[in-house]
Amino acid sequence: MPRVILTAATVLCISQTAFTQELTAAQRDACMGDYQKYCKSVIPGGGRIIACLAKEGDKLTPACKKVLEAAEKK
Repeated sequence: MPRVILTAATVLCISQTAFTQELTAAQRDACMGDYQKYCKSVIPGGGRIIACLAKEGDKLTPACKKVLEAAEKK
């Protein structure tokens, strides 16, 4: 859980546009189900979707968690 919070804090520093542009289609697909389940009412932009996913970190699929961790390393 602490790692997810750290990941979220780091990812929040990246704009939503930059995050989306750096991800492959497979990486976006890894989080699509989590996005639709937990964050579909969130308006895109300004890192709001990433913030929402990070807030739900303990509920995310392992694949989406890997995507967020990889974004932290960039």
